Amino acid sequence: MILKGWRPVLVLLLLLIVWELIVKQTGVPDWLFPAPSQIFQEGWNGWEQFYPHLLATLKLSLIGFLIGSGTGLITAIILHLLPGLRDSIYPLLILSQNIPIIVLAPLLVIWFGFGLMPKIIVIALVCFFPITVASLDGFKQTAPELKHYMNMAGASKSQLFWKLELPYATPSIFSGLKISATYSVMGAVISEWLGAKHGIGVYMTLASSSFRTDRVFVAIFWIMILSLLFFGLIKAAERTLVRGQFKGEIK
Repeated sequence: MILKGWRPVLVLLLLLIVWELIVKQTGVPDWLFPAPSQIFQEGWNGWEQFYPHLLATLKLSLIGFLIGSGTGLITAIILHLLPGLRDSIYPLLILSQNIPIIVLAPLLVIWFGFGLMPKIIVIALVCFFPITVASLDGFKQTAPELKHYMNMAGASKSQLFWKLELPYATPSIFSGLKISATYSVMGAVISEWLGAKHGIGVYMTLASSSFRTDRVFVAIFWIMILSLLFFGLIKAAERTLVRGQFKGEIK
């Protein structure tokens, strides 16, 4: 199991080594395509300058993720408990995903200004759809025989939901949360392009405009690290909750 867990790390190291060798052998200019060693050196030397941007993006991602995921889960529960409303609203949710966020972002600036509100809305919209769809699918996958058994036992609609449907949908809910968690970082970076003062998106814009490609790659690497970190935290919470729920059912 340990060796299996290290396989992605070994592949990543191999890719970085090949990348380093190609850049060194071909003599590509640093401003065009820097070597990994230069990127890591810039990340180390420019840490004090980059750190405030990292904290700003981290804070924005967490706020947007909590709002978007919470709203998405509540919406999924309401649509599941009200089938008529679900049949009316669900197609509109699908259609809303055909509108690119990068197109919607300027409208949010016009409506809400350059403050924090449009940025949080962008992240919340990115996180909203995965958790809503995943939760609704999880509720639908509840075993029919178990629902029939609880109905025969005289369970109310609320008892049926809290005792059976919600626990049964927990894995699907966490799947949506993991997707939303990784999307939240991307949404934060996109929202920071709208006119923020700090953030990884601002750092990338300044770096690209000054042809500091090494700094752009530093920002890209940190976006990947934050996404993996959020994903890992949600996965750890899933293991703890699902394992505890399973033990409780066994008892």
